[in-house]
Amino acid sequence: MSDTAEAAPAAPAGPAPGPTRAQGVTERLRRPRTYAVLAGSLLLLALPFYLDRFWLQAGLFAMAAAIGAIGLNMLTGATGQLSMGHAFFLAVGAYGYCVLAGESSTENGHTLTGLGLPTWLAAVLAVLLAGAAGGLFSPIAGRLRGAYLGIATLALIFIGQHVLFNAGSLTGGYNGRAVPPLSLFGFTFDDTELVVAAVPFGSSEKLWYAGLAALLLSALFARGVLRGRPGRAMNAIRDHRIAAGVMGVPVARYRAGVFVLSSMYAGLAGVLLALVFQRTVPEYFGMILSLEYLAMIVIGGLGSVAGAVIGAAFVSLLPQVFTHYSDSLPLVSAPGTGGLAPGEASRYLYGAAVVAVVLFLPGGLARLGLARTKKPKAPKKPGLPKQPAAPMQPAAPKNPGEKS
Repeated sequence: MSDTAEAAPAAPAGPAPGPTRAQGVTERLRRPRTYAVLAGSLLLLALPFYLDRFWLQAGLFAMAAAIGAIGLNMLTGATGQLSMGHAFFLAVGAYGYCVLAGESSTENGHTLTGLGLPTWLAAVLAVLLAGAAGGLFSPIAGRLRGAYLGIATLALIFIGQHVLFNAGSLTGGYNGRAVPPLSLFGFTFDDTELVVAAVPFGSSEKLWYAGLAALLLSALFARGVLRGRPGRAMNAIRDHRIAAGVMGVPVARYRAGVFVLSSMYAGLAGVLLALVFQRTVPEYFGMILSLEYLAMIVIGGLGSVAGAVIGAAFVSLLPQVFTHYSDSLPLVSAPGTGGLAPGEASRYLYGAAVVAVVLFLPGGLARLGLARTKKPKAPKKPGLPKQPAAPMQPAAPKNPGEKS
């Protein structure tokens, strides 16, 4: 027997342990995208200290448009339901807030009806009212699809315009009605001056942070819906309705539910728009507004929360920029001076952008920020080793008596 003991056989190597949860979080924090998001967040929080009222209002319009575009993108981009009546639900949210929060008064020859509820409660109820309006229409939305649903929702625009112009006690008629300022936790978002770090804060500066909070919560909720089981069901309905039904997805119920959710997003956008405008006008909530929202989600990217935000910023800020710099831009003149107005020029431009995106960038502007990664090539399968050729048998010797 040898002095040295025999070595135990080595255990078979198992799969390498994956990264722990803490390591995964650390890796995500080290990504350049994380630093970009943090820098952008800090910039947005600091903007009210440096920008004037014009740019803050333009940013608030973009935030409200982004909230409404996220809701429409879940309906059209993720579920494949075409809606032409998004402006109707924005009007429900805006005027619902005015009626619920306003006081009964007389204005421009109209006796306005108001319930005088707390403004924060009125804002929540206005969003729910828009969802209820979408719920009344949801049986139709659950059974129609494509162009048929688009034509059906188009009727909401005509009904809404008729009601807004003629229900003077609720809407104030052609001249609209004033919007009560929002009050939350004893803090009023009005023009009462509030000095912060030697910077006077008016209504726009105060509403900036309320709009940021509403946009952030709306985006996070929509992202969770799209990335979870409901989002997969919505995409299945969009791609193949019959196959989704065979797999057990309640198609009609999902379509109706997404329509209600999209209506609530539009109602929240309408409330924020009313607070920024400080006066609601029926003419604003027309066909053009619905078409602009469709342009937002197409330009930004269908089915993407980030695409909805990018498209909303592009479409809503473009008229504001043209109006502000109309004196120095070619072919654009100030409103009311003749020539090409900023609003018309902006519609031409984002109309051309829709055509360009559809032709050359189907994923929308959101795809431009994504890094293009090449698909890894599949490793070649090792070939079977060639079998050695069989050795040739030596020829049998000839018989001496056999003829050659």
